[in-house]
Amino acid sequence: MQTRADNNETGEYMMSMTGKRRRKSAERTIVLIATAAVGVVVGGAAYAQQIVVEGNRKVEASTIRSYVTGTASGSPEEARRNLLSTGLFSDVKVSSRGGTTVVTVRENSVIGRVFFEGNKKLEKATLQGVIESKDRGALSNAVIAADVERIRETYRRSGRGGAKVSYRLVDLENGRTDVVFQIDEGDKTGVREIVFVGNNAFSERTLKGLMTTSEMNFLSFIKTSDVYDPDRIASDLEIVRRYYLRNGYADFRVVNADARFVEGDGDAGWVITVTVDEGEQYTVGAVSVDNRVPGVDQGVLEGEIRAQVGDVYNAEDVEKTLTGVTTEVNRQGFPFAQVRPTGQRDRASHQVALGFVVEDGPRVYIERINVRGNTRTRDYVIRRELDLGEGDAYNRVLIDRAERRLNGLGFFKKVRFSNEPGSAPDRVIVNIDVEDQPTGSFSVSGGYSTQDGIIGEVSVSESNFLGRGQYVRIAGTGGQYAKGVDFSFTEPYFLGYRLAAGFDAFYKYSDLTRYSRYETTVYGGQLRIGLPITQELGVTFRYSLYNTELKVPNTLKQPYNDCSNPIPGYTALNPPGTIDPVSGRNVGGLAAYPTCAFDGEASIALKASQGSTLTSLVGATLAYSTLDNVARPTNGFYGEIKPDIAGLGGDSKFFRVTGDARYYKELYEDVVGFVRLQGGNITALTDEKLRITDQFFLGPSLVRGFAPNGLGPRDVGTTDTQSNAVGGTTYVGATVEVQFPIWGIPKDLGLKGAVFADAGTLFGYSGKTAFDVNRDGAINGIAPGQLGCSYSNFGPNAIKVEPECLNVRDKPIIRSSIGASILWNSPLGPIRFDYAYALSKDEGQKVYAADGSLLGRVGKDQLQAFRFSGGSRF
Repeated sequence: MQTRADNNETGEYMMSMTGKRRRKSAERTIVLIATAAVGVVVGGAAYAQQIVVEGNRKVEASTIRSYVTGTASGSPEEARRNLLSTGLFSDVKVSSRGGTTVVTVRENSVIGRVFFEGNKKLEKATLQGVIESKDRGALSNAVIAADVERIRETYRRSGRGGAKVSYRLVDLENGRTDVVFQIDEGDKTGVREIVFVGNNAFSERTLKGLMTTSEMNFLSFIKTSDVYDPDRIASDLEIVRRYYLRNGYADFRVVNADARFVEGDGDAGWVITVTVDEGEQYTVGAVSVDNRVPGVDQGVLEGEIRAQVGDVYNAEDVEKTLTGVTTEVNRQGFPFAQVRPTGQRDRASHQVALGFVVEDGPRVYIERINVRGNTRTRDYVIRRELDLGEGDAYNRVLIDRAERRLNGLGFFKKVRFSNEPGSAPDRVIVNIDVEDQPTGSFSVSGGYSTQDGIIGEVSVSESNFLGRGQYVRIAGTGGQYAKGVDFSFTEPYFLGYRLAAGFDAFYKYSDLTRYSRYETTVYGGQLRIGLPITQELGVTFRYSLYNTELKVPNTLKQPYNDCSNPIPGYTALNPPGTIDPVSGRNVGGLAAYPTCAFDGEASIALKASQGSTLTSLVGATLAYSTLDNVARPTNGFYGEIKPDIAGLGGDSKFFRVTGDARYYKELYEDVVGFVRLQGGNITALTDEKLRITDQFFLGPSLVRGFAPNGLGPRDVGTTDTQSNAVGGTTYVGATVEVQFPIWGIPKDLGLKGAVFADAGTLFGYSGKTAFDVNRDGAINGIAPGQLGCSYSNFGPNAIKVEPECLNVRDKPIIRSSIGASILWNSPLGPIRFDYAYALSKDEGQKVYAADGSLLGRVGKDQLQAFRFSGGSRF
């Protein structure tokens, strides 16, 4: 039986326990309140500690909690938005249950595979690169909808603005879903029109001609230049800007460039409207160098100035002067000196006074150079275009020059330089951001020319081989009268220096029987190394080793050697026992001369040159160029001189020098005139005569209106109407031409007209004139060791055996012609058609029969009024 005392003890115990529970409850309440307060202060960290995740199957709960705890405000709504933005979930709910945050998710399905249907113009790999939906990735309707717009934009950029894109989902087992993008590419919708507003100095036609982007026309089915590309438009407008600055418009600016897609039935396309502010044209009023750095040679700096007083202001001259002065100051030992241009415009006189201030700059060093974005081109290929490196003094002029060099390589779609502070106030970090672009090409070309006939070429080239900046090309050609293969390799930075070294290997067969009576096969190789001396001047040294095989055909179709080697059943033979009255030799059974010569007998000089000739040659090319555009020059000068020496081994021993100079000048808007002078001479280095394959053979490349090998010294000792060319040792030539647009034809078609006048001559045959063709130890009856070669009994009707002395007509007569041309820079390749009329030519010499009647003329120039050359590339 329990006593009162026991009851009292029990009651006290129960009261004690109740008190403890109350105290603990109070403590818990205090802790919860404190935790909530801390949660408010730290932005929800407390409630994030009690997060329950429901509905997840593939995504880890810890991953989901991280999006809740990572919110800035700690609000459930923000956590829900963050989770939905991941694309992993189709639905998210965030709620509170007691003191716990409950996150309920519905996961998206997993993408099995992504398919494309209807894409023909764009490859699958291209489309996969622009979408975010990937195989085995999370399925998100929002992402797929965005991918549809990305695909549409890609088609717009590729010239198909009317493309329609939709998608469908195909449910699979195990929670997977295939995504199928359905594409209707539609017709091509390129740039329908380019409009310039505000241009007065230059016509819209001229400005459009500067742009690589062109308008759609009847050639749109084969060209891609009319495809709208915002990046290309921006690049084109920079070209336009530099064109204005090059022509004196220092205040020029592009006010606005608007691209608007115009819908239409069959004529949809982009309309590009460019608004410009030209300003006034300025000339150079004064030029000075303000040198504020003691110890720098003022006279040397002034020698680097490109702009002259009175010249039209040219921003490129300013850039070249900046670079030249900066380089010279650095060379004199002042790496921190800065050169900045100044220009004071006199708007009344439209003159600008140019100044170049040389002063001490801040002592800032390049701490690091970061190259970013290059996925293919190697870092060192980019870095070697810089004239400075880590640890060098920072120089903005040299940085700008490096940016121009990198853009000029053609390896990158875009190049951008930027700076950021380094680890100290005198340190700077230079960032180079690039975007690689394709640099390889496979091309098939074909065409026709009056010299080579129908010809085709297949070539593969790569200008950035393996990302090393090396150029590699292999090509094969084949046609009616020529075929061959060549391989070329160039390393632009040989041994780490700015030396372009490379080699070539080649093989070429040419059938020249239409203009002369022989065929040649040339094969060999060449080593070369080029050194830039200045921005305009460079020299290339080369060594060539090649073998030339000359053959005179002798078949029923081409019986060009049957006097020496009769063709059975074809060549007429002398009756048995026939005695030659001149040599007293029995010529019975041999070819009857001159009967065998009437079917196109080759010159004895060609016959004697049959076989192989090995040439070992050392040469150089010194070239100077100020052309504004190498492919289509309008202003500037180009000149080169090529000395060559053959004789370091091989069969040929000669010294040869050739030169070519061209000057271009824009006479009026889009009207370009140019003058060309060319010449050459070759001299034997020994007492032996020059081989016929070493001499010059010229025609329309010197004077249009004349056939290949159509002018110069000729063998007049045959009855061949072609009067075989035997080559010459000296030539000179001059050309004057004016090219102009054809009125009424859009400029982007690439059609131009031209009128020209040519004049030139080739003379000075220096080969052998006596040959023992009959192999009797004598030359036309004159025994070896005796002087001379008898021509008295030489003539096509004077003797009954083949002549052994070469009778050369070699007159330094000036040949001249005038003519007109049509030039087409077509999408298929350059095409040119020339019509020339010969004003002066060598009429040859008369040949008479035994009875005194005129048989005709021999040794006259061969004419060719029409000349067509062209090709295609696709």
